[in-house]
Amino acid sequence: MGETIRFLLDGQVQEVNGANPTTTLLEHLRGPMRRTGTKEGCAEGDCGSCTVLVGEADGDGVAWRAVNSCIQFLPMLHGKALLTVESLGKGGALHPVQQAMVEKHGSQCGFCTPGIVMSLYGRAIAAKGAAAPVGEVLAGNLCRCTGYGPIIEVAKGVEAEAAPAVDLSAVRDETMLSLSFEDEIHGVTRTWLAPRTADELAAAYLAHPDATIVAGATDVGLWVTKQRRPLPTLISVSEVAELKALDETAEALRIGAGVRYVDAIEAVAKLYPDLGAMMRRLGSTQVRNSGTIGGNIANGSPIGDMPPALIAAGARLVLRRGDARREMALEAFFLDYGKQDRRPGEFVEAVIVPKLDAGRIFKVFKLSKRFDQDISAVCGAFSLAVDAGTVTDARIAFGGMAGTPKRAAACEAALIGQPWTDATIEAAMAALDADYAPMSDMRASAAYRSLAARNMLRKVFLESLEPDAETRVMPESAHG
Repeated sequence: MGETIRFLLDGQVQEVNGANPTTTLLEHLRGPMRRTGTKEGCAEGDCGSCTVLVGEADGDGVAWRAVNSCIQFLPMLHGKALLTVESLGKGGALHPVQQAMVEKHGSQCGFCTPGIVMSLYGRAIAAKGAAAPVGEVLAGNLCRCTGYGPIIEVAKGVEAEAAPAVDLSAVRDETMLSLSFEDEIHGVTRTWLAPRTADELAAAYLAHPDATIVAGATDVGLWVTKQRRPLPTLISVSEVAELKALDETAEALRIGAGVRYVDAIEAVAKLYPDLGAMMRRLGSTQVRNSGTIGGNIANGSPIGDMPPALIAAGARLVLRRGDARREMALEAFFLDYGKQDRRPGEFVEAVIVPKLDAGRIFKVFKLSKRFDQDISAVCGAFSLAVDAGTVTDARIAFGGMAGTPKRAAACEAALIGQPWTDATIEAAMAALDADYAPMSDMRASAAYRSLAARNMLRKVFLESLEPDAETRVMPESAHG
């Protein structure tokens, strides 16, 4: 295969030779392909104006997913199929989604409209006929001028339809995709490796320990589009079958590091309903269709939402270097801001999440300025065992309160062995001051974060006493 990227566009084979691996799909669409209907708004996967549909092998069929083309690297399209807004209207006739946008006045300036159309079209052809709620689908598409009322009315009238049938055999094979690009301006050789097995991945990472591992590129994509970082060597894990496995045993759920949020939500929500609900707010549909749980852990962000919840759940991390593996408690992986316990050439292979014991309290609270698709100011996760009115065990973790996702050891100690009462909660809330010294930034002040963390613990207590109490801000169900 050499340096050729092959994919289907509207069912036709496209080939790209000698591509820069960090060229985004959006750049390629608007440049060489002249498909300018797809727009660049934010270049960070936030506004949705660049939304396209990507079809990939799924058993004997093809699964179509809406993605942000602004942070998808072009080689990630290899072996897949692509639909853009130009794919819909044929022979001068508008697609029903497009026609409805006209008739219901769902567009004003029109800049965001192609992305909205593609999101709604993706909903219409959703696999298994399981169309997601409209509000959830549109959370990743920002409109500055129309207002969402007309757009929601459009969405309500969109009928399900059959997904386009494509044959990926013309663009897929089982070899490793290896791209090299010589930058004549800066003299930098850029390399993209796409191993197909975990053994190939382990060998590639040992040979290139300084490489950047790419899963969904929802974070790494911004290194290029916003920070303009040169990334000489990238290793994609998106085709490693073992890393995409989701296995449930009697004791735990094993989530491969390459499992995307969209593919894990159902299994996780069955075991931890609160965590499943939070995952639906973790990012837009486009982000959840691309981002992986392993990637969220491996990048070590102090405001990543999954690590606090998984730490509270008692999750363990599996790391691999060559043929050697080691396992650790997830909280031990995060050493300091920007520093994880990961050796050169070692990658996250899986996270093992134990099943919740019957009767155990498990709560997750995400506090952010927007309900959907926003980075947390504080994320708190609580796992408590209460027996005969006494707290017998506690695992509490927060994100956004320190340089890493971190357990609240002093708070846990103030709870364990004490009666499950208001007085105990007050003492445990005060103990949080010994656990964290949060910073002030654009999302929240230190004082606000400290108060929010305390109140989250009180909320756990109140919800345990009155399970039916209305203590949560909920999404607009009427738009479903």
